[in-house]
Amino acid sequence: NDKAIKKFGINLKRIRKALNISQEELAYRTELELSQIGRIERGVINTSISNVFLIAEKLNISPKDLFDFEI
Repeated sequence: NDKAIKKFGINLKRIRKALNISQEELAYRTELELSQIGRIERGVINTSISNVFLIAEKLNISPKDLFDFEI
């Protein structure tokens, strides 16, 4: 579902910015490529569920927070 993937990315970006964390810092914390963080936030790729849990852990939030959006 392309719409959900885009909404997920927008929500991730919103949360990351609210926490005052750069894409570079999130990439460092998660050990994911900076370009991958950007592609997730733009909704270009459908990231794995394991990456969702990793990102949530490194942002100190619940994974469900990343899915708190309307489709």
